[in-house]
This record gives sequence, C-alpha cells and structure tokens, in this order.
Amino acid sequence: MEQQSKDEALFLPFMQIPTGHHHVADAVMEELNRAVKTINCEKVDILSYSYGRIERLVSATYLHWIRIMPKAYDLLYHRLAVKDQTKRSRQILYEAMFLSFFKKLMRETEPNILFCTHCLPSNIASLLKEKGKLNAITVNVYTDFFVNRVWGVRGIDYHLVPSISVKNFLLDLGVEEDRIFITGIPVHPVFQEKQALQRNEMLHVLITGGSLGVGAMEKLIPANPEIKYTVLCGQNEKLYHSLSEWSHPYVQPIQYIESKEEMNHLYNQVDAVISKPGGVTVSECLMKRIPIFTCNALPGQEKVNELELVELGVINRIDPYKNNIELQLKNFFTNNEQQMIYKQKIDAYHNYLEKQSLSDILLTICP
Repeated sequence: MEQQSKDEALFLPFMQIPTGHHHVADAVMEELNRAVKTINCEKVDILSYSYGRIERLVSATYLHWIRIMPKAYDLLYHRLAVKDQTKRSRQILYEAMFLSFFKKLMRETEPNILFCTHCLPSNIASLLKEKGKLNAITVNVYTDFFVNRVWGVRGIDYHLVPSISVKNFLLDLGVEEDRIFITGIPVHPVFQEKQALQRNEMLHVLITGGSLGVGAMEKLIPANPEIKYTVLCGQNEKLYHSLSEWSHPYVQPIQYIESKEEMNHLYNQVDAVISKPGGVTVSECLMKRIPIFTCNALPGQEKVNELELVELGVINRIDPYKNNIELQLKNFFTNNEQQMIYKQKIDAYHNYLEKQSLSDILLTICP
C-alpha cells in the first residue's frame, strides 16, 4: 500500500440537507486548502455514513416536524439542548447510535485533525479524546451564536467561536483562552472582500429564507410595494412560481444560488437583508456590514440565535404581523441616530474578531 503523503483533515457536519453545517465546513475547507498545501480535506456526514438512506427519512421528518409542530420542536430542543447549558452531561442515546460508526470512520480515514461543524459529532469526538481513544486534533467550529448542551468541550483542542459572548461562555467552562479564536461563523473568503456600501436611490432589500427557502417570505411584501425586493427562494419552487406570477417590477424572485461569487454580487447590490436568524446568512451580512433585519425565526436554534444577536445589537428584529414591514425599514433608514448606534454595535463586533486571518489560525492549529 502506498504511504500517505498528505495529512488528513476530516470535516463532520450532520445530515445531507444544505444547512449551515455544510456551508461552514465548505468555507473552512476552502481556507485550509489555501493555507496548507500538504493536507487532504474530506467531508463526511456521520448520519448518512452510519445509516445510509435512513438519513433522507430523518431529514424529511425534521423539516416536516418544524413546519407542522413548531412549538413542540421548540420545547424539545430547549429541553434537550439549551436548558442548563453549562451542564455538560453524557449523551447516552447519541453514543449508542453513533459511537461504533464513528470509531469505524476514524479507522478508515485516520485523520490528523477533525473539524466538527455540528454538535453531535463534536460530542462523540470529545468523548473519545477524553478517553485517549482518538489521536486527531479536535476543533469545534460553531455554526450558531450560542453553545448548546450537546457540543463536546472537555475533549476539544480548539474552538472557532462566533462572538465574544461565546468565548466568555467557554472560558467559564474552563477552556483555556489560547484555545479559543473569535473568527465569527466562518464564511467563504469571497464574502470577506471589503466593499464600500452605497445606498440605492430606491431602497433595495434582499429577502432570504436560507438554502431551503423556508418561512412565509411572500407575506413580507405588501401588495403595492414602494421598496425593491429581491427574494432568494432557495429550493422552494412553490414560492418561486408564486412570486413570479406577481409580475411586479419591484419584486424579483431568484432560485437557489450555488455560486458564492454570484451571491456576493447580489449582496453588493442591496441596502439591507431580511432573513431568518440563521448563523451563516447573518455572518455573511456581518462580514459585509449589511444591515440585517430578522423575522420568522424557525423553532429551536434560530430562536436562541435571535436572542443572542439582539443582545449583541447586530440585528434589527421586525414583526411582519405588528406593523407594516416597509414602514419599519424606512424608519431605520431615515433615523440617523438609530443607524449610528447600529453601526457602533457592528464595529464592536468586528473589533473582537481575531486580527489574524482564518488561514493563519488554521496554520497555527493544524499538525
């Protein structure tokens, strides 16, 4: 057998649906390949690796559950992952389901470093590292603005965190400061390009529901809009066709955008973004300093995200059922004091980010 000439970096998201766990893994892989030429990157979804086609059923059930029983999902998520966040207890069910498959994956790939972009593989990796049964360097790459109770901590070597509040949370848990890097939630390098934002003559707002196009986005737009809207429908064909039938000059629906360069170009054209408070979209806007308005938070992690982001002061929460959306947007863009306070919060967020690039950080932690 030919001896491996490259180190192995294994990225561990969860499920195949194109959520933030995958986008963040892809972003870090891109940076790592640029920084370290002698490393081979591989991404493995531990759910489909372990249970094959059952992953599709789990993914479909997850999405169906959120749509049909959002309150039940929210209550369960808080009970299992958010309540008593500082208590790091064993996840016996997850261990029973994934531990043997995880060990098998480690034997097959023999990674030098693991990047966990989901809490479940992080939990298993941390457990094995604590027991001395895993030699790889372990890295948590957080995809939300908080640390739920499932994330492994004690057996994790490095933490790439989104904000100063998450760093302080980990410090309180006993993590050494030099093991924590405030990177923001990693985004593709193209979104880190500096661009001077210029106001359009007519306000131009991007509405997005993430790659899946979920959320009642069409209800955000009034029947006679006075603002130009570009609506990113993702993989939601029904929404795309519904908005296309409007044939309104101020409403432009767009299907799923795979190209990061095309998405960056779209960001550069708009004055603001209305989004669910998902980690990746918010982080892309934060990097580009585009004003962010959030609504329609999905149950579970997005609702917690929204609370954390409000505390940081880096989003504007709007209520589509309380006041006219356009009025809320116009009030922000005509209120100089509100814009100045918001800019100060965005500047404060950026000031806490590491001065060294993500590539340099990866060079530091890689074997």
